Amino acid sequence: MAVLKFTKMHGLGNDFMVIDGISQHFDPAAAPIAEWADRHRGIGFDQLLLVEAPPLPEAEFGYRIFNADGSEVEQCGNGARCFARFVHEKGLSRNRCIKVATAKGLIVLNLQENGLVTVDMGEPRLAAADIPFAPAPGEAADALWHEIDLDGASARFSCVNMGNPHAVLVVDDVHRAPVAEWGARLERHPQFPERVNVGFMQVLDAHHIRLRVFERGTGETQACGTGACAAAVAGMRAGLLAREGAVRVSLPGGDLQIEWAADNHVLMSGSAATVFEGTVTY
Repeated sequence: MAVLKFTKMHGLGNDFMVIDGISQHFDPAAAPIAEWADRHRGIGFDQLLLVEAPPLPEAEFGYRIFNADGSEVEQCGNGARCFARFVHEKGLSRNRCIKVATAKGLIVLNLQENGLVTVDMGEPRLAAADIPFAPAPGEAADALWHEIDLDGASARFSCVNMGNPHAVLVVDDVHRAPVAEWGARLERHPQFPERVNVGFMQVLDAHHIRLRVFERGTGETQACGTGACAAAVAGMRAGLLAREGAVRVSLPGGDLQIEWAADNHVLMSGSAATVFEGTVTY
C-alpha cells in the first residue's frame, strides 16, 4: 500500500488532482485514476496532473496529464496554469517564468503579479496529418473547413492542434448546441485516429466568443484552455475574429484571454486556484 499526497486545484472550474512526483514516488500505471476521478465515489476531477523531474536539460519540470478515464494525453492549458501555481506554492520553483516539458514539446508558464498565469502554448498546427485527421476522399488536407455527416446532419468544423487535437464548430447559440451528442460521436469518429476534443463556438463580436468543449476521455468540462486557443485560432483563420489584440473566450467556468502573437505563438491568460490538500492510499 502507498500513501500519496495530492492537491485539488481548478482553472475556471476545470478541476485537477495534482501530484508532486518529485518528492514522492508515483506510478500512474499502478494507480486507479478512473476511480479517483469519480465525483461520487472518489476525489472527483477532470484530469490528473503529474509533476516530474525534467526529461530535457532546458526544462525545469516534466508535465504529464491523465484524463478521467485514465488515458494519457499530450497537453492541457488550464492544467498548465494550475501546474505553474502548484510548483510555485510548493516551493519546487522560485521562478516566475517556468519552462515545462510536455509530450508535445516545451511550453513556458508565466506567473503574473496580478495573480493570473500566462501560458505560451506554442504554435498551432493546422495540417490534417498534424491533428491527426484523415480527410474524406477528394477533400483537401489543408482545407480550412471539413465536414462529417452525422445521420443526415452535417458537422462542419475546423481542425487545430494545440498540443492536442481539436475540432471547432461554429454555432448560433452554445446553449442549444448538441454538445453531448455530437461531442461524443466526433470524439471517436474514425477520421480522428487519436480521438479529438470538440469545441462549439458562438461568435459574439471580433474580440469575444462563447465556447463549450467536449473533451476526449472526460466529456464536457467547465473550461478547456487548449480548446479556447484552438477556437480563437480557428475563428481568426476564418476571418470571424480579429487577429490583432486578445480575444475573450467565455466558457461555462469563466473567461480566458487568448492572443495569437506575431511570432505565431498562442498566449493564454487566466486564473488558477487551490481547492484543498489531501492524501489517498492505494
